[in-house]
Amino acid sequence: MGLVGNTHLVAGNAEVIPQILAILKQEGIETQGNPDIYVRKYQRFGVDDAIELRDRSNRRPVAGSQRFFIVATPGMTGEAQNALLKTLEEPPADAAFFIIVPAPAMLLPTLRSRAQVLILEHTEAAEDSIDTKAFLAAAPPERLDMLKPLLEKDEDDKRDIGKIVAFLSALEQRLAKKPEALHAIYRARKYIGDKGALVKPLLEQVALLVPKV
Repeated sequence: MGLVGNTHLVAGNAEVIPQILAILKQEGIETQGNPDIYVRKYQRFGVDDAIELRDRSNRRPVAGSQRFFIVATPGMTGEAQNALLKTLEEPPADAAFFIIVPAPAMLLPTLRSRAQVLILEHTEAAEDSIDTKAFLAAAPPERLDMLKPLLEKDEDDKRDIGKIVAFLSALEQRLAKKPEALHAIYRARKYIGDKGALVKPLLEQVALLVPKV
């Protein structure tokens, strides 16, 4: 597999990082103990993280002729994407970026336009935490009840944004032939990764506004 371009978008989560490292190894790049490979996992990628990534990308390689930045996050704030956009518009010639998110479609069109989508081989699609077909066939009260697993918080009082985005993307795919039904889904996906996003109201709007199919 030959890599094209400096920026690659990958659908998935941190579990696909070994696959990306394997691709780099196939390209003849040493991945063990290489100081020019930067791997980072984020709970949520904010503007400060975008600035840090920009600063790191402007540094010279240490051991080789190129640097690789592998970033995995379930969500990026709009502010962070705009800050990162400036880096990706004119990336340093010796820097390559791999941005792993649950669904590349969740990112701003301006950012997606500056990247190549990297399809990983032998990657199984993540199972939906909610049966989207059943969700679309259900009445609003039932839908609200079905959303409860996505709204549960972990011991750090955080929700799994990756699962939420994957659910929204699965809904979008099922409604691809009904673009008039996608407004609430687009809105939820646009704001769900922002710091302080009101996740529960955004998902409730999806449950209430998306027509029954």
